[in-house]
Amino acid sequence: MSDNSDYIGEALGLVERAQAQGVTLRLLGSTAFRIHSPEYVAIHSAMDRPLTDIDFIAYSKQDREIEAFLVKEGYKPVVAALTPELFAMRRIFNHKSNGIHIDVFLDELNMCHKISFRKRLDIDSPTIALADLVLEKTQIVSLNEKDIKDMLILLAAHPVGDHDQETINGKYIAGILSKDWGFYYTTKLNLAKIRKGLDVYGQPFNENDIKNIQERLDLLTQMIEEAPKTMNWKIRAAVGPKVKWYNDVDDVERAEHLEDLNSGY
Repeated sequence: MSDNSDYIGEALGLVERAQAQGVTLRLLGSTAFRIHSPEYVAIHSAMDRPLTDIDFIAYSKQDREIEAFLVKEGYKPVVAALTPELFAMRRIFNHKSNGIHIDVFLDELNMCHKISFRKRLDIDSPTIALADLVLEKTQIVSLNEKDIKDMLILLAAHPVGDHDQETINGKYIAGILSKDWGFYYTTKLNLAKIRKGLDVYGQPFNENDIKNIQERLDLLTQMIEEAPKTMNWKIRAAVGPKVKWYNDVDDVERAEHLEDLNSGY
């Protein structure tokens, strides 16, 4: 299945049918970015940003119900044969006929940095909240071109503010990062990479979009920097990046020409 609309339709249908059965599924990843910025579908296409799978966040307390639901929908669970640790808070499914791959993360996204969703899934639907979409991307140490494209479109489509109603909640993001210097540092680097990425991938955007993206990056950065930091944050900041500040993730994808975006940090 290669048609982006097929992924969107399947993702939305799964969320709706799961909800009707009392099962909470919320989209994240590239499909969520596409759904949350429908007016930028043409730019997604112009930027050659195809959809390749569907990612969900769900509650671990509904683990059995989620598997039963997806099996009924034609998905087969992948068994943890050699790497059971990979499946501790994650379930993987492949559809028997349409070729769609699904990842379901339970309660948290634990990759380069950990993001908890235990009290966040009722904020928005069918996707996670915009602030969580931002954190999902900015926690990635080796940010790739697909991530940068997703973030540029999200920033073009949505303002930064202090609430979650169709707004990137910079106050929430700053609060999370003010307690975790490592996550803060990765995010700081990534916001700079996204800004540089506008020079590389910004051709499809009009002048107003570019202005909005720049101003929203400025505001989000300002909110993060001005948020009061905890004592633990300050202690870890004194050590800095000479000690590793992130967790390794095995399946990191990276474009060769992003080396320039990573330089100087």
